[in-house]
Amino acid sequence: MVSPQDMAPLMDQIMLFGDSITEFAEGPEGFASVLRYTYIRRLDVVNRGLSGYNTDMALRVLDKIIPLNMPDKIRILTLFFGANDSCFPTETNNQCVPLPQFRTNLIKIITTFQSRKNPRIILITNPPIDERSQRVLDNARGFDLRRTAENTKLYADAIRSVGKEFGFPVLDLWGEIMGRAGWKPGWQGPLPGSLDLPPNPVLAEYLTDGLHLSGMGYQLLSSCLMHTIGTSFPDQLPEDLPYVLPSWSDGDAWKMCGETDFVINHRLRVIAPPVTDNGIHKPLPSIPLTE
Repeated sequence: MVSPQDMAPLMDQIMLFGDSITEFAEGPEGFASVLRYTYIRRLDVVNRGLSGYNTDMALRVLDKIIPLNMPDKIRILTLFFGANDSCFPTETNNQCVPLPQFRTNLIKIITTFQSRKNPRIILITNPPIDERSQRVLDNARGFDLRRTAENTKLYADAIRSVGKEFGFPVLDLWGEIMGRAGWKPGWQGPLPGSLDLPPNPVLAEYLTDGLHLSGMGYQLLSSCLMHTIGTSFPDQLPEDLPYVLPSWSDGDAWKMCGETDFVINHRLRVIAPPVTDNGIHKPLPSIPLTE
């Protein structure tokens, strides 16, 4: 019988745990794709984005996300919830998690990961919303407006508060987008994205439907995430991590893997055809095909 250790993945992992904004991050500009390309051959990127989930649901499936017998392979973990938790309550398909419970849930998720795998954790705040775009979608589903700019801000504030309390880096996506939309600390009055203000063209650039990220939004998220890794965990930048398997031409690395000089030299020697005394390449012998 194969043991869990025998089934251990080859590379350590960056795990992305969140809702639909994480699940949908597999497109060309999504931050999952960008990380996977950036860390190719160094770390695997595991997308555990679950569309529609809030932190209540995340806690219910946490044992499946990180089972107790899972090898300790999670190097970096991003937690990206709040977009659904911040909905107002509805009689059907309720996604709302009241703010105090949201904060408690977030801490439970963090402590569970710490007790089992102890990865480097990065919290990501939920993005802002555009109430006009969201109202159209909610009305089409038979709901009143379920998200507001002001309530969304409270959940982003709670994520920042948890990060500060426990000493975790926070990627403030809400603040990054809202700052570009004209918001500043100490802002008084309706927030950008509110129905009480004119439509905000910047939010339309970063959000596809008033909630989910556009390509530009994902580009911003990817850039901010790499900056957060560089400032909080500089030893985990891709340029400072070795390939897990050696480069094809790195003889020293192959020796460290137990290869003999004969095998290494033979491997490198067969790359180019042999050369005669007068410097002319001899053609490589043809290999007969078997019938």
